[in-house]
Amino acid sequence: MVTAEIALALPSLVLVTAIALWGVAVASAQLTCTDAARTGARAAARGESLTAVRELVVKAVPPRAMVTIHRDAATVEVDVTAPVAPPAATGLPPLTVHAHVAAATEPATGDG
Repeated sequence: MVTAEIALALPSLVLVTAIALWGVAVASAQLTCTDAARTGARAAARGESLTAVRELVVKAVPPRAMVTIHRDAATVEVDVTAPVAPPAATGLPPLTVHAHVAAATEPATGDG
């Protein structure tokens, strides 16, 4: 009788564990994207070239992430969007995390 109960409960426990681990992966990806966007915004605000800033951010973000950088005379905006795939065989759709950071440009920097 105990074997039958375990046979019924074990798949549910595995599914709950997989979803909990996915939640941790989503939180980790969100933090990674936010940190990378913040680092990129700081670098761009200091006046580094947008190509160098993009390379810096792309190195730090998860695979398949999209990075958008916009700089004008007053502000720098860095957006990072990354998909997080669900555990296999759960049938859940992938989640997308997004980070947006804006920073004021330093006075000596120009457009570029």
